[in-house]
Amino acid sequence: MSGAVTKRDSDSQLSSRDDATTADFDTPEDRKLVRKIDLRLIPILTLLYLLSFLDRTNIGNARIIGLAADLNLSPPGYNTSLALYFVAYVIFEVPANIILKRFDPQIWLPTLTLVWGVVSVCQGLVTNQAGLFGIRFLLGVTEAGLFPGVIYVFSVYYRRSERSWRVAIFFGGAALAGAFGGILAYAIAKMEGIGGKRGWQWIFILEGLLTIAVSFLAYFVVPTWSHKAKFLTESERSRLLARLKSDSDAANHEKFEWSYVRQAWTDHLCWAYALLFHGFAFVLYSLSLFLPTIIAGLGFKNWQAQLMTVPPNTLAALSIWTAVWVSSRYNVRAPVIIGAAAIAIIGYIILLTAKTPGAQYVGVHFAAAGVYTGNALLLSWPGENVSGQTKRAVAVAMQITIGDMGAIAGVLIYRPNFAAHQFRKPHIIAIGYLVFGALVAAYLWFWMARENRRRDHILSQSTDEKVHEKKDYATPEVIRAGDRDIHYRYHV
Repeated sequence: MSGAVTKRDSDSQLSSRDDATTADFDTPEDRKLVRKIDLRLIPILTLLYLLSFLDRTNIGNARIIGLAADLNLSPPGYNTSLALYFVAYVIFEVPANIILKRFDPQIWLPTLTLVWGVVSVCQGLVTNQAGLFGIRFLLGVTEAGLFPGVIYVFSVYYRRSERSWRVAIFFGGAALAGAFGGILAYAIAKMEGIGGKRGWQWIFILEGLLTIAVSFLAYFVVPTWSHKAKFLTESERSRLLARLKSDSDAANHEKFEWSYVRQAWTDHLCWAYALLFHGFAFVLYSLSLFLPTIIAGLGFKNWQAQLMTVPPNTLAALSIWTAVWVSSRYNVRAPVIIGAAAIAIIGYIILLTAKTPGAQYVGVHFAAAGVYTGNALLLSWPGENVSGQTKRAVAVAMQITIGDMGAIAGVLIYRPNFAAHQFRKPHIIAIGYLVFGALVAAYLWFWMARENRRRDHILSQSTDEKVHEKKDYATPEVIRAGDRDIHYRYHV
């Protein structure tokens, strides 16, 4: 029959089209272009996130060398100061990304870094509990825009399949911050009494000054939007936009419509991404902020606890990069996230059941490796799977905002009256959150895999040749359909 498309022919066309699309934009010239972009974006943005994570978590190192006693913190005062940071972070994250879209990342991201560096220095100058509460809230305000801003910048430079690896390298800065933070805290604490200041004060001051110094460099290195990037030639910019246009909507100029916002708020997958991070954020921030305290609670001296945070955080960074290589190599996300949750659960079980400090310290390594790895992978997932610029921006904001509510819960659960038996109750709750996160990942895996198969089946049965034509992501109907388009495939 003329014009008819058999199932076998349709499958062949789909496969050959996908292969052709991949091949078209995986030439030696494309690889050279991507390497050039990597060298410009990855080092500086990872360094900024490392400093961000260092400046938000170094309070854990400061706590065990005198901060609580000098500021007369009430028993739950430390937990309240941590929670206030995340309250501010949640409130100001979306406004910060709105400013970014109307401004320029080349100016906005370094300015954020400069301002939070100043705030970090001021943490070393507070003299009472109220001052600590206020400065931690202000730190949350100033740091709120970095992470979602960088994720958005990645989306205008990389194709969908290229983003997870870059986000994981970027997030690895969080684990490295924990490793460097332990070494720096140990060294800086030896400045006790210099200039009439305590060792914990010098931790905030010197690490804040480091952030300020890097922020000035960032003004010259952080790139602008891809269509105006001066570090690329005109032909390279054209090629970059062509790569993005063939793969997703990243090269489009989408007009804002409230209907796209409603698409995100009514999409069960967007809520699932948010709840997935909620489960993992609980353990990420409770572990990173309380790691020195947890290790000291195993019976080690404070100076030993500072240094002993280095190995688990280093292992976490290596685990992130290994897991994301596996994830990219086999094009899977959910199984690796679930596996990371299982490893973290094993770590917490060892912490709960082991009888010796050495064995419990092994549990810390398992927990850190699993927690950081799971977070690194899940944070890039909505950026890969949500189509429509406005919908994706809302979905990412939902994930971070709802996720960081888990962080608030985590820092409040690890409070003094739950510290008995080396935080036994909080560790059990952490296991519950990890199980919840694994179940959400399994739901996403099941639903998206089933939907991909359903769409494959519909296309394979269609006899309309127009249905099998290569899609243009800039057309109005494709923009409006977004990830609900029959040709769209989820990365699972």
